[in-house]
Amino acid sequence: MKAREEGGQSGCRSARVLYAIESVLQGLGATILAALFLVVMAAVIRRYLFGGGFVWSDELAIWLHVALIAVGAPLAVTGLLSMRLDVLVRLLPPGWRGIADALAGGIAVQGALVLAFGGAGVAMLVGGTSTVLGLPEWLRFAAFAAGGGLVVLVLTLHAALERGWPAALAALLLGACFYGLAQFPSGLSLTTPSFAAALLAAAGLLLGAPLPLALLAGASIASAFGGLLPEPAIVQNTVAGVSKFLLLAIPFFLLAGELLTSGGLAERLVRFAAALVGHRRAGLAQTALVSSVLFSGASGSSVANAAFGAKVMAPTLVARGYPPAHAAAIVAGVSMLDNIIPPSIAFLLLATATNLSVGALLVGGFVAGGVLAVALAIGIHLTVRDVVDAAPKADAREVASSLIGALPAIGLGVVVVVGIRFGVVTVTEASALAVTYALVTCLALRSLDGRSVLAALRRTATEAAAIGLLIGASAPFAFLLALDRVSDGMAGLVTALGGGPYAVMLLANLVLLVAGLFLDIGAAILLLAPLLLPVAIAAGLDPIQFGVILVVNLMIHGLTPPLGILVYVVSGIMRVPAGAVFRAVLPLLCVVLAALAVLSLMAAAWPSLAPSFKALF
Repeated sequence: MKAREEGGQSGCRSARVLYAIESVLQGLGATILAALFLVVMAAVIRRYLFGGGFVWSDELAIWLHVALIAVGAPLAVTGLLSMRLDVLVRLLPPGWRGIADALAGGIAVQGALVLAFGGAGVAMLVGGTSTVLGLPEWLRFAAFAAGGGLVVLVLTLHAALERGWPAALAALLLGACFYGLAQFPSGLSLTTPSFAAALLAAAGLLLGAPLPLALLAGASIASAFGGLLPEPAIVQNTVAGVSKFLLLAIPFFLLAGELLTSGGLAERLVRFAAALVGHRRAGLAQTALVSSVLFSGASGSSVANAAFGAKVMAPTLVARGYPPAHAAAIVAGVSMLDNIIPPSIAFLLLATATNLSVGALLVGGFVAGGVLAVALAIGIHLTVRDVVDAAPKADAREVASSLIGALPAIGLGVVVVVGIRFGVVTVTEASALAVTYALVTCLALRSLDGRSVLAALRRTATEAAAIGLLIGASAPFAFLLALDRVSDGMAGLVTALGGGPYAVMLLANLVLLVAGLFLDIGAAILLLAPLLLPVAIAAGLDPIQFGVILVVNLMIHGLTPPLGILVYVVSGIMRVPAGAVFRAVLPLLCVVLAALAVLSLMAAAWPSLAPSFKALF
């Protein structure tokens, strides 16, 4: 009895310490994000109103972004976007599950130790100061070292609360052992050390370790098998991977979406969508689809749209007679459009990985998003049979009134996309303007207060850190693949199957469909796009069209097991078993796969059709 009481007291102390650490990190992340926004927005105002920018603004913004990721990393690896694939582990018997949890924890700790010790090593070795600010270069790496140390602490406290201190300490010890083994040559030199990295990363992913930490652990182990990327270089690649001005658009678009949702503007989009299609068969489900299309122009995040739909649309669908699993499947299915219809965070990641034009990708996203929206509309129409939910047809006055109410939210997407496409503003500037637009509009409508803004900043900081950490962790892994010339092997495989556009498109889709089952869309884009794009260009495929197909293919996996992030987000909020939602989403999955086939055939046929079109015009 006494031992149980002492254990309970220890658990309470651990919970209090963990809560205090996470609260401080959330507050610090929100502060850094606010400072980042103010710096970029000040530069935008200076440039467009006074004819010149601040020399120091870009560099300071990049440094703040690095700090945001380092501070938010401990929250990112334990939150909703930690990208844990724990479906397979749940199927194991309890005893085996404990072993799997310990191994996953050990791999996660190893990845965190790479950040901590590798960052500290670089900080002690690097010299010089930044180009404009004159700050010591070692500060960026020291920030990641501190972040890695905090990740170890937070992982250990979480494991102690969930599985007890013996399990937490076992994972910590295993992680230290894995880390130590990676520091010494194994005696076995592989011709492709990235294979060893991929094996460890895959093992970590299948066991349920956070994907960014599994990637870092895999990159670390490669040096023991002849890899040419020592630990300090891993951290240098990680920091370099997130030190790009274009990536600042990601937290800003996320923040704009959070502000729209918190300020009630997203609900105005729903009312407008209901006025347009609510009277049709499966009217409420079609309303969810049109709402998602409209919300896509302001958010760029499918996860944010899925969370919004699960809270706003799904309860209404259930109340109108939709089975809960079917309602969840509809919300998850239509949410995939947010990362395809501009502005799209997925296209930003693709542009970062391949240097493709963001503006051109956004135009391609409109076309692909339209095709997918039509396919989803057909799928909903065919599958909703037993529910009578059509509302009376809205008259012209109701449609006009709902349109006027939705214009502030619709205007955000128009301003952003038009500004980027016609070169009026850069992508990062457009994203900062989107935040300003959402904030000013919501405050003017008195639908947002200071507390809501602070909550949006805290949530966005954690989400942005999760995406940033994934980008950073993917950079050294992608570098290893490049060193081992994996793209050459892939090109050889394509040549063996026939190097024409149809063969390349088919092979690329098959590779992406398999990889997307186990990789988060961000990681898949960052790792596979640089490998597949040169092969596609060599086959004569248009790089923009191929990039759009790549994103569409990978977004489909938001609906497929075992990863299925959109399904897990919706099922978690609605408290519906994920397995039931995966079964219910199958008809929608079939129609989006058919849409992918149509888009792929159009892209493959374009090299032969393009000369005829050019001759006509």
